[in-house]
Formats: sequence, structure tokens, C-alpha cells
Amino acid sequence: MTMPQPELTTDTALAPAHIGRTKGILFLTIFVAMLGLSVLFPIFGPLSRQLGLTESQTGWFSTAYSLMQFLFSPFWGSRSERVGRKPVLIIGLVGFSISFGLFAVVADMGLRGALSGTLLFGLLVGARLIGGVLSSATLPTAQAMMADLSDKGNRAAAMGLIGAAFGLGVIFGPALGGYLARYGLTVPVYFSAGLGLFTAILASATLKETRVGNVQSQSGDRRALLQGPILVFLIISALYTLASVGMEQTISFHVQDSLHLSNAQTPEVVGKMLMIFGVVSAALQGGAIRPLSKRFSASALIISGLVVMAMGMLLLSQTSTYWSMTGALVLVGIGSAFLGPSLSAALSLSVSEAQQGQVAGLNSSALALGRMTGPLIATGLYQHVNQGSPYLFSGLLLLALLGVMLVARPQVVKPANE
Repeated sequence: MTMPQPELTTDTALAPAHIGRTKGILFLTIFVAMLGLSVLFPIFGPLSRQLGLTESQTGWFSTAYSLMQFLFSPFWGSRSERVGRKPVLIIGLVGFSISFGLFAVVADMGLRGALSGTLLFGLLVGARLIGGVLSSATLPTAQAMMADLSDKGNRAAAMGLIGAAFGLGVIFGPALGGYLARYGLTVPVYFSAGLGLFTAILASATLKETRVGNVQSQSGDRRALLQGPILVFLIISALYTLASVGMEQTISFHVQDSLHLSNAQTPEVVGKMLMIFGVVSAALQGGAIRPLSKRFSASALIISGLVVMAMGMLLLSQTSTYWSMTGALVLVGIGSAFLGPSLSAALSLSVSEAQQGQVAGLNSSALALGRMTGPLIATGLYQHVNQGSPYLFSGLLLLALLGVMLVARPQVVKPANE
């Protein structure tokens, strides 16, 4: 005889008055964590060149980090169902801080000449591997927490709130990274390490648990979720992320080479461009996703995002002036603002409440797969073909995904037991 499992409970049922405050604290936590990550976008290129590394070697920093996220995100997503969301989120933030601190120390030793060559490269990649294992707990847990705090009718808007927190981090992070780089190329990395630790302390002191109870997931086999529309949405998550991260990894090289900037000038210029990119993306995710999700299906919003993002990438492949590159980035930002929340909402709405951690973990794993392969492809194309080839590749890939959406027409599938 099978014993009934105790029902998972959420703070949505236990303390409705705390939902708004918990969402606000979660928003702030994700914003600060993304701020710490995005301060590095403008400095990866010039820092790598200062250390004597190639563009392809630079790509391995993101690939190593994302490989571990790909492997461990499903584990952390499922674990948050058993032990609660909050402790898993804290682990992710602390791991983020540790890995960035190690990376900064090793890079500083390289700049001083204490480390070089293969040893330097190996230690930098090692720091990123550690970060990927631990920080992969952050995103799936945050998405599951937001799902805990929202009903199905408001799920897309809730995922848009997380997207807006990410977008705001992208607004201020690159500009802040460019400014801090004036005092040294590793200063932004140390800043990120400290910010991650601060965020962990903040979340520990103020964030309420949204999932309590100790039960097995409703479906013990994650592979059962990998079928039908869910599989299509996961594939699109992985490949649109591949395109997006490939751009992030090479944009500092593209700007530096197109505008003939020095290593010292590049972070500030790239930071300003990415700030404009982030403003547009955050504004759409924070304000437009809610009304649009009420009028249009998730699939329609995904199709729109693919069209606009592909246009931006194709334009970026042909541009070499400040404002033309910035305009192309704005289109990329608009497209990603549609894609991220819509894909997260579609996946969340396709499973039961007891499977939110699992599907969020699978989505984070798909995103990590894109982040793992995107930098290698983009930096390889940039180094061995030409400056515009990474963005041409990304644009064509997004158009191929558009074709998949138009042919497959995946729709949100309500779980059979609900």
C-alpha cells in the first residue's frame, strides 16, 4: 500500500500579507546578484588581453562556469523542493562570492607576473568551475520561489519581475564595471565577490521561505518532463541563450576593434552601450510583459521575441560605429525581454505546483547549456573568421528557432492532475 505524501505548503497559503514584501526582497536579491555578474561584461575582453590570453581562451571562462551550471541546476532545483528554497538560494549566493574572489586573486597574480601561461589559465578556469557548481543554485530557486508566490494567471508577470531584476542589473552593472575598471581591471571582480556576500547576508536576514515541508517530488523522474511542448521550450531557451551569451562574450572585442580603443578605454565605452541595452530590456520586462501576457499567448510572445532579436543580431554583424552598434543591441534587448519571461512562464504553467523546482532546474540547465557553448562558438568565430561572424551566426540561429516555433506551434499544456 502506498502511503500518501504530505502536501507541500507555501507562504502564499500560510501568510498572504507577506507575499508582496517577499517578492520585493526576492527582486532586490536577484537584482544585486545580477549587478555583481554584469559588472564583468565590459572587462573580460581587455582583462584577458592584458593577461596574454586569446579570445578563444576567454570563451572558456564562461563555458567552464556554465558547464557546471548545466550539470548541477537540476540537482539544486529538486533539492529546493525537499529542504526549502531559502537555504538553497543562500548556497548559490555564497558560491558566487567565493568563485569571484578566487578569480580576482588569480587574475591579480597574473597581472603582477606571479602566474602565467597554462597554470594561470587553468587556475582561472578552476575558479569558474567552482562558481558554476555552487551558484547554479540561484536562478532555478529564484524562479521556483516566484512561482510559489504567484497564481497561474499572474505567472508570466511574476517571471517578468525576475526578468526586470536581471535587466536592471544589466543596466547598472556594465556602467559600474566600466567605472571601477579605471582603478584596475580586477577591481570590478573584487566588487562582485563582495556584493555576492552582501546579497547572501541580506537574503539570509530578510527573505521568507516560500516552500516548507519535506516530500518527494511529484514526479521522481525528471526525464518524464522532457517531452512535447516542454522539450521545445527548453530547446529554445538553450539556443536563444547561446546567441545572447555569444554576443555578451564578444561585444567588448567588437567595440574595441571597431572603434580602435585601448584596453583602458574599452570597459567604459562598452559599459555605456550595455547600459542602454539594459534600460530597454528592463523597462519592457517590468512594464510591458504583464499587459501583453494577458492579451497574447506565451507562444506568440516567443515568436515576436525571436523575430526582433534576430533582426538585432543580423544588424550587429554589419555595424562598426558607436550608435549603429548600440541600436542593434537595443533590438537584441527588446527580443530577449520578450523571450526570457515568456519561456519561463510557459514552462512553469506546464507543470504542477509540486514540480516547479524541477522544471525551473531543467530550464536553468538549458540556459547553462547555451551559456556553455555560446562563448566557445562566438569567440572561435570572432578569432578565426571575422568580427561580424558571431552575430551573423546568432541571427541565423534565431531565425531557425522561429521556423521551429512556426512549424511545431507548442502550446502550454496544463498538467493532467490539475
